[in-house]
Amino acid sequence: MPTDRPRRTRARARDTGPAWTGADEKATLRGFLDYLRTSIADKVAGVDEPQVRTAGVPSGTNLLGLITHLTHVERFYFLGETVDNWRATMRPSADDTVEGVLAEYRATVERANQVIDACPDLSHPAPRPPRRGPAPSMRWVLVHMIEETGRHAGHADILRERIDGSTGR
Repeated sequence: MPTDRPRRTRARARDTGPAWTGADEKATLRGFLDYLRTSIADKVAGVDEPQVRTAGVPSGTNLLGLITHLTHVERFYFLGETVDNWRATMRPSADDTVEGVLAEYRATVERANQVIDACPDLSHPAPRPPRRGPAPSMRWVLVHMIEETGRHAGHADILRERIDGSTGR
């Protein structure tokens, strides 16, 4: 049945999916992790002060804090660095800048990828600070990091859309 009302169309945001990865398990896991790492870094890039560190939800979560947190998580699981206070990793310092935090994240990711690439078997333990119990396998760490980074990339999607309406990856 025809109507006299104009039909509204909604412009769709461009969304890029993950690139094809190598055929083996390690290449596939690292490919998806790299995709998520790039996605969250891109959500933070170009956001001005003070919006980049302004809490978008009552918990205080902000874009810059998500990147500082993920930098610490990458260092913990792939580089074996100790983290004394996980909550503090979500709070960037007053001196942190978008460019500096992103550069540190990207440098950490590069170092983490070297560790991943050097691992001959994903069932081998990943580097980790001394703790009780055995270290998790590199396979477990890769899957966990996909989950951790994906979760925070979703947070970043929402925060960025609230800041300037930007959607998509």
